[in-house]
Amino acid sequence: MSLPVAFLLLCGLFLSPVAEAATYFETRPDLWADAKSLLEPWANLTLTCRAPLPTVDFHLFKDGVLWKQVNLDAPTTEHQFLLGAVTGDTRGLYRCRYNMGSTWTQLSNLVEVTGAAETLPPPQLSSKPVSWIARGLNTVLLCRGGLRGVTFLLRRKGDDQFLELAEAPNDVEVTFPVHQAGNYTCSYQTHATGTPSEPSATVIIEEPAVLPPPKLGDRGESDMAMVLPLGGRASIRCVAPLDGMEFQLRHGNKELLVPRWSTYPDRTVFEMKELAPKDSGLYTCRYRPLGEHMPWSADSEPVELLVIDETLPAPELSAEPATLRPAPGALVQLRCRAPRTGLRIALVREDAERRQVLGLQSPADAEARFELHDVSRMDSSNYSCVYVDTAAPFAGSAPSARLELRVDGPLPRPQLRPLWSGAVSPGHDAVLRCESHVPYFTLELLRAGEVVDTKVHPSTDLELTYVGPQHAGNYTCRYRTRWPMSFVSELSDPVELQVAG
Repeated sequence: MSLPVAFLLLCGLFLSPVAEAATYFETRPDLWADAKSLLEPWANLTLTCRAPLPTVDFHLFKDGVLWKQVNLDAPTTEHQFLLGAVTGDTRGLYRCRYNMGSTWTQLSNLVEVTGAAETLPPPQLSSKPVSWIARGLNTVLLCRGGLRGVTFLLRRKGDDQFLELAEAPNDVEVTFPVHQAGNYTCSYQTHATGTPSEPSATVIIEEPAVLPPPKLGDRGESDMAMVLPLGGRASIRCVAPLDGMEFQLRHGNKELLVPRWSTYPDRTVFEMKELAPKDSGLYTCRYRPLGEHMPWSADSEPVELLVIDETLPAPELSAEPATLRPAPGALVQLRCRAPRTGLRIALVREDAERRQVLGLQSPADAEARFELHDVSRMDSSNYSCVYVDTAAPFAGSAPSARLELRVDGPLPRPQLRPLWSGAVSPGHDAVLRCESHVPYFTLELLRAGEVVDTKVHPSTDLELTYVGPQHAGNYTCRYRTRWPMSFVSELSDPVELQVAG
């Protein structure tokens, strides 16, 4: 488990720079199996739990339940649990953990013990740093098993001639450089004449014609536009899917040479100061690997900037229906009427700490119509609109008079559904999906009023890792909002988890 000792400050598009800093220390233990003889791996087996920090307390779990615990006389970073000859009582799914003094760590990786030479459990295959290949990148496939000292085999679907082998005499994983696109699996064998294990899940490696685009900001569609004052400043963050890239900010088809800074190897922040009306328009960013003549990626989704000098008359904003206290779930249309046609019109939500562009239109007539669907308490706010001329000198209007919209009543309840059917087998994971129509900051999974898992937006999946009989019961979920108001929703309808056996 990576424990952050400083919060990661999530920021996408913002009006003033925020320092991005976080420090992580890996505390999760590592678990693997050692066989006395790889010719008969299940005849005499030992499970080794390795901790990054010295400890005197180790726990070994089997099929989701604490199975063995030890308290040692002196601190150590490694402990061996002897299984001996694998029997029906010792077959299962294992994890371990250790005590850090005041708390137990997260559970280790999973090790499956089957006890049958002809059914070696499958390894895990993953790609690093990305699942595609391109010039200037060093993409590898990482194959990890549970037994130390085996030989790994990499195969590509549809190519009977392709077979890569790699030995791991003192490890449980190997890396395979990958230079061709395809669907890959890996397996392993304990000795040269042994039957290979079941294959891993397939990993697809692609070779795109152009490097995938970066992200310009990460707060969602509502942050893909900004209304900024004349003479103001903006900081725009560009995030690539890879570390160590070269970045470029573009205004239309023109590269902008502006100051930049970064505290993370996969991103940079472009600083724009003393904004003028000519700075209005669409902005994109792109990246490329370092080196001579490396290709640029595809452009990011655009961010639109509207620089407002307030030299043009204010538009008029009205609501349909006219009531400013609509019922929850209603459709509200906000209409912004400008003095003439040929304008770019923005609807702006104004709260205590933030101004957010909710929509941009270039209507054929002089009126833009913005719709708020299924309104809830979270839509309670002040709304205004502005416009800019799309022709030079790109003048902008004063803001319209504000409309204060208020929606009463509780927040809509989320919906929780299981991503499994029937009873869950002990030792496996149970994933539940919590869905909400209201933008949220975090989701929480609860059992008997206690939070058992939390996920940050945009994730919708909540997880019970390594399920045992103790996890059986009814679960609910809820969401929390942080901006523009701090709210906690009501609980979803319950979902029952049954554990097999």
